[in-house]
Amino acid sequence: MTPRFDLIGVATADMAASLAFYRRLGLDIPADADDEPHVEAALPGGLRIAWDTEATIRSFDPGFDPGPRGGGRFGLAFLCDSPTEVDELYAELTDAGYEGHKAPWDAFWGQRYAVVGDPDGNGVDLFARLP
Repeated sequence: MTPRFDLIGVATADMAASLAFYRRLGLDIPADADDEPHVEAALPGGLRIAWDTEATIRSFDPGFDPGPRGGGRFGLAFLCDSPTEVDELYAELTDAGYEGHKAPWDAFWGQRYAVVGDPDGNGVDLFARLP
């Protein structure tokens, strides 16, 4: 059997805050999951994303060290339908108090791009193809 990529794992300091952020990006996460120590959600194409609280990870890995907040240790990118949607979603998230890392711009590789921080400081890219 050949291993296959199946899951993206996110360690979080605040489960409810992290899930609220990713719900705003359209992920289908059960509403009653905010108090759980481990949460999973299905993504298109069969891939999954999972969140574990730092305390949960330490319960099976006492040496776990999440490192500095927002260390850029993984990247997630959300495809938007249009450049306008990138701008609107970035504004919605930053207006809601999430940290803007890079305001929307037209990238040289042909995409409208922006970066916003999730509650744990991880950069999350928003992008759409330019016409």
